[in-house]
Amino acid sequence: MEGGCHCGRVRFRVTADLDGVTICNCSICSKKGILHLIVPPERFELLSGRDDLTTYRFNTGVAQHTFCKVCGIHPFYVPRSDPDKIDVNARCIDDIDLAAIKPKYFDGRHWEAAMQEDVPWR
Repeated sequence: MEGGCHCGRVRFRVTADLDGVTICNCSICSKKGILHLIVPPERFELLSGRDDLTTYRFNTGVAQHTFCKVCGIHPFYVPRSDPDKIDVNARCIDDIDLAAIKPKYFDGRHWEAAMQEDVPWR
């Protein structure tokens, strides 16, 4: 599957199963509206726009919230939960039927406790 940001400068390709999509209620995910699709780096390829990306970090600084510095869309990032992986925003995949996705829930507001439970993407 391919996708990208709103202005089209950032483009990516991902190989994944949409059954693994997760929704999180933490402060940043709630505001961004991201639908998480976490994949190993070998299943993700940045096709264009490396120079158009910028990164936001907060709290522990582990997560690298990348977004297009032109249009502001967050097509993917490095998640705190799995800093060795890429978290693709499923909403940024081309021609995706969002109504067909049944995301699993993750309680990111209580991140530390939730990570001790059955983490849906693992």
